Amino acid sequence: MAEYTIVAEDGKAKSASFETVHGKVETPVFMNVGTAAAIKGAVSTEDLEGIGTQIELSNTYHLHLRPGDEVVKKMGGLHKFMSWNKPILTDSGGFQVFSLAQLRQIREEGVTFRSHIDGHKIFMGPEESMQIQSNLGSTIAMAFDECPSSKAEREYVQKSVDRTTRWLARCRKKMQELNSREDTVNKEQLLFGINQGAIYKDIRTQHAKAISEMDMDGYAVGGLAVGETHEQMYEILDSVVPELPRNKPTYLMGVGTPANILEAVDRGVDFFDCVYPSRNGRHGHVYTKHGHLNMFNAKYETDPRPIDEECGCPACRRYSRAYIRHLMKAKEMLGMRLCVLHNLYFYNHLMEEIRYEIRKGTYSEYKKSMLESMKEE
Repeated sequence: MAEYTIVAEDGKAKSASFETVHGKVETPVFMNVGTAAAIKGAVSTEDLEGIGTQIELSNTYHLHLRPGDEVVKKMGGLHKFMSWNKPILTDSGGFQVFSLAQLRQIREEGVTFRSHIDGHKIFMGPEESMQIQSNLGSTIAMAFDECPSSKAEREYVQKSVDRTTRWLARCRKKMQELNSREDTVNKEQLLFGINQGAIYKDIRTQHAKAISEMDMDGYAVGGLAVGETHEQMYEILDSVVPELPRNKPTYLMGVGTPANILEAVDRGVDFFDCVYPSRNGRHGHVYTKHGHLNMFNAKYETDPRPIDEECGCPACRRYSRAYIRHLMKAKEMLGMRLCVLHNLYFYNHLMEEIRYEIRKGTYSEYKKSMLESMKEE
């Protein structure tokens, strides 16, 4: 069983040590997103170790389609398959219920999808999602849920959330059964429940209370950063996080910008994931403590400085803005790779600083100065 120990608190912000079967995670933590068991941008697991990655996230739905979760199981599970020996979190496929809205049909048993690759029919419910994640053998599996749109009607959201609660009970039952099987890849697999409710605070808090009683290994807040404003997101977190068990990991799914992370940490969140650093890096947008830069900008054509003079990432230790801009303009893969490595390093080391400041008791001053300086560019 995993052990989650709060090491320091500063206001609502918390820093914890989370012991798992695949090693320890220090929180707050940013999970580097490797959807199909790889970070887009030609980043290897060796690279991830070098830039301070603590935990990697992969996608249940995508790996089920390619190469197939049975293939991954035959290869000894996701850790062996991708040669990564630290923790991995797999999402449940529930977000695809939202993002593939045109290709799905939801009912009590589960969801019927059309594959975005070739259109063939897939059925996934709580039991199927748990089975796939068990085959993958991740450290943390996410419960199967529906992520209703932030624009959805109240009546629809309430019905959806009630069904997500019923699905959570089914996930837990199936996970217990799978973890007791002889041929299971990871018999210590953990299960996190997910809070939903769109932007209805009362539905959110009611749901948070209901799932807290189910004593999961951790809790996520899902269905944010899907169309609502940042202010609405922070208001929901203000309502929901206090209703979730403080002595368990709290994960804000799919969020976000460095500013979003700084604000959410202040509200008690300690796990994050987002495609921003890798996606933006592939398009030449890089993060610094003084705002972000667009490497396609003509002003960097003869700029001899690294992306960020304070940064110790592989790109900044060796290459100039001018060279990286040239690579991006010439569509050389190396340019994309260097920008992605820089951004992931930036995020991983932002979290390291956040942990340090919480443990020092100076988080609110740090947050304020970071938010100010990131506006500069």
